[in-house]
Amino acid sequence: MNFQISKEPIDIQSVIDKVVQRNAGAITTFIGTVRELTKGKKTLFLIYDAYEAMAVKKLEQIGKEIEERWEGAQVAITHRVGRLDITDIAVVIAVSTPHRNDAYEANRYAIERIKEIVPIWKKEHWEDGEEWMGNQLETVAYPTGKPEEGDLNE
Repeated sequence: MNFQISKEPIDIQSVIDKVVQRNAGAITTFIGTVRELTKGKKTLFLIYDAYEAMAVKKLEQIGKEIEERWEGAQVAITHRVGRLDITDIAVVIAVSTPHRNDAYEANRYAIERIKEIVPIWKKEHWEDGEEWMGNQLETVAYPTGKPEEGDLNE
C-alpha cells in the first residue's frame, strides 16, 4: 500500500522503498514533524484524527494527480494519527521521477494537496489550553473535534 494512515510511528525508509524504480533519477522525501512553537504558543503535543477510509482515497487521488502531471512519477504517502509529541513525524511523502526537478515539484504539490483535500485534523495541546484546529489549512474550525457534515471536500 503506497497510501496509508498509521497509528504507529512512520518508518521513513519503508515509505522511500515503495517508490524506488530503475528509471528514477531522483527520489525526494518530505518529512513533516511536530514543532514546539506555533504562532508564539508553546505546543506540548498534538492529537491527529482522520476519516481514515476517505483520507486514504484522497491520498490515492493525490498520487494519481502526480502520476498524470509528472511523467514516470511514483508516489508513497503515510500520515500518522493519534498523539504525537514534539519532533515526532506526522507525515512522510516520497516521490521518485526520472528527473530531480520533477521530484521536488511533485513532492511540494503532494503536501499542499494533502492540506487542501485530505480529511485529517488536529487538536493542539498548549501549556495554557487546547483546541481542535479544524482542517489542515485552519480555514474551517471543528469545535466538536470532528468535521460537521458539509465541512469535508468529497
